[in-house]
Amino acid sequence: MHPPLTYAERRVPFGADALETAAALCAASPDPHLLYERRGSVCWAEGEAAVAEIGPSGPTVRHAGELRRLAPTTPAPAALGTALAAVGGDSWRAYGWAGYELSALLHEDRPVTDTALRLVLPEREVRFEGDTALLRAVDPAGLEQLAARLTAAAGAGLPLPAGRLTPDVDQHDAAPYRALVAEAVRDIRAGALDKVIVSRHVPVPGRLDLPATYLAGRRANDPARSFLLRLGGWEAAGFSPEIVTTVDADGLVRAQPLAGTRALEGHPERDLARRAELYRDAKEVFEHAISVRLAATELDRVCAPGSVRVEDFMSVSERGSVQHLASQLAGRLAEGATRWDALAALFPAVTASGIPKAAACDWISRAERPGRGLYSGAVITADADGSLDAALILRSVFRRDGRTWLRAGAGIVAHSDPDRELEETREKLRSISRHLVPASSTVPVPA
Repeated sequence: MHPPLTYAERRVPFGADALETAAALCAASPDPHLLYERRGSVCWAEGEAAVAEIGPSGPTVRHAGELRRLAPTTPAPAALGTALAAVGGDSWRAYGWAGYELSALLHEDRPVTDTALRLVLPEREVRFEGDTALLRAVDPAGLEQLAARLTAAAGAGLPLPAGRLTPDVDQHDAAPYRALVAEAVRDIRAGALDKVIVSRHVPVPGRLDLPATYLAGRRANDPARSFLLRLGGWEAAGFSPEIVTTVDADGLVRAQPLAGTRALEGHPERDLARRAELYRDAKEVFEHAISVRLAATELDRVCAPGSVRVEDFMSVSERGSVQHLASQLAGRLAEGATRWDALAALFPAVTASGIPKAAACDWISRAERPGRGLYSGAVITADADGSLDAALILRSVFRRDGRTWLRAGAGIVAHSDPDRELEETREKLRSISRHLVPASSTVPVPA
């Protein structure tokens, strides 16, 4: 058994823009990395000192050149949490993602066919904290180089040319999407399920500068979380409108379902009129209410009796090119329950899957092609103190195996109209499609 990881630390003054600097670090990095922003709090991680993942061969952990298979656990993510705690020492933070494929283990009773969950203990980190930056590295000698890289990134900036790539978010896959929504409505009216999120895939033409796209999109969005990553074969940049869950060190669990959507154009009168429409639209209000009900039921499974409460019901959150009906729920973990129980209970988010969740996940797996991959999964950070933050992967651009694409969906219930649901996907796609920065001939783009 290898000794746990230890991190050397150095705190340095920092007065530049944290998001721009972290994006520049990503742009210059040849290694796996992840930038994560939580309402203004920014961190960046690079390299893989230890990797824990769940794939087709089950849960594994790789540390110090050794790959070890883990015994499966219920819930499935707990195996990785236990492994990371064993190798991470006293002050670790794990970074990673859960793909939509994790739902196969949690709700569909089938083996996964791709990596479902990947968590990494990084070799290097920068945590931006006010007017300082905390540098952390497994190799103490690497702190000096990391400090130099931080200084260079803070002064470099990323060019944002005026031109943008223009995927066809209006018509690509439009007719098949309408047909799939109509099929979902028939199944719902037949009693197979109450709600299902149906999504469509839109390819992005040309070569994309992902860090510059992240910065351009972030300046135009006010997300709950944002991220930029190259990790485990995936690259993505996104502006998450909501969390799947957060768990703090004291065991307080939160969920934040958003369901019910109208466009947000930046025109005060028209946007206010659409907001009023949201509250008057019986379909949108019903969709939101049943989503909140399921989130409360899922929290009840892992929280102390009587602790689950609705802190905010059906307000409106503005997220880039759309506005949503939004609620927030909270509860306190029951004795013996962990953050991994909370993640498993709430994943995938009801607003990206459906009701009942098992039936909706099965419907999505059979109906949607190509598969979702990272879309509607979660970007995750987890700390040694027992806390966890999981952002829902929506409003994102994805790159893998030489392809680049967008994806968006809409919540389908019995009274859904295929034309309106298609328009909702267009409204959501514009949160990212308007900000796709093309790569210059001098910018290397990984295959």
